[in-house]
Amino acid sequence: MNIKKIINLSIMTTSIIAAGYLQANAQEAKQQSSPGDLVNAMHSAFGDNHSRAVHAKGIILEGTFVPNKDAAEITKASFLQSQSSKVLLRFSDFTGIPTIPDNNPAANPRGLGIKFIMPDNTTADIICHSFNGFPTATSDEFRELLLAIGASGPDAKKPTTLDNFLASHPIAKTFLTTQHITSSFATINYYGVNSFKFTNKKGVPHFIRYQFITEAGEKYITPEESIKESADYLFTEIKKRIAERPIKFKLYAQIAEDGDKIEDPSIAWPDSRQRVLLGEITLTKLSENTPAEDKKYVLNPGNIPDGIEMADPMLELRSKAYPISVKERQ
Repeated sequence: MNIKKIINLSIMTTSIIAAGYLQANAQEAKQQSSPGDLVNAMHSAFGDNHSRAVHAKGIILEGTFVPNKDAAEITKASFLQSQSSKVLLRFSDFTGIPTIPDNNPAANPRGLGIKFIMPDNTTADIICHSFNGFPTATSDEFRELLLAIGASGPDAKKPTTLDNFLASHPIAKTFLTTQHITSSFATINYYGVNSFKFTNKKGVPHFIRYQFITEAGEKYITPEESIKESADYLFTEIKKRIAERPIKFKLYAQIAEDGDKIEDPSIAWPDSRQRVLLGEITLTKLSENTPAEDKKYVLNPGNIPDGIEMADPMLELRSKAYPISVKERQ
């Protein structure tokens, strides 16, 4: 299906999806946990290390983003028009532990956070991870999962709190037990599991999720192979790779269709859904990566320009939790 056919989705289909969007926003009022509760739950799971509450271990690269012409057909967002932008992209391991070994299973999923910086210094942020889906449908359930992890250390009595949580949450169990182990930050795809509403200059809406697809192709290693790797093998590899050649990703918007759950990040949309190429990222060098720079590098899923709106209720809580984490690491 080409871009014109995507834009000409039936009015009925768009209306049905939009109705689900309104229902999702109504459900936001049922949210019990606060942004502070979510950050504290992360500390319960990973410790309060005076760093990022999650994805604490990371590395920043610099490059450019060139929009594709089709992007302007589905959104009027400034960084997705004709003008190129500078990008700062941070690859990371999971957890809030700054020293977690790259070959620790808990370091999955890997994170990708990117800041688009336009010539006029306006910015936009996208945050993704290397699994197409989220462990829970709501922020309250995610907090429960984090608290269960914190209560289920090696000395915890069996079945642990985490065992019981996973027994009743099969999607979370799949998330925690089926992660791929990548050979490089540059050889795995990344997914924005929360949904956004794109609106173009004609006022036509589309509900989307982001996908960053690696040009190098996905390359994985086995658990047995990962054990033989060093604790910093991904960081060593990415430094060597960027010194030798640019790293490229294509940024896509996956378009929702009738029946897709825009309010539930735990349910991945089918691969058959159409994707619109938004543009290409080319990373060319390492940033300074000093402790001061890493502290100053702040991302927020709510940092979005006109033409993009948050469509998943979880995003509202996430966008308020990030500043709390930022303040704690200063």
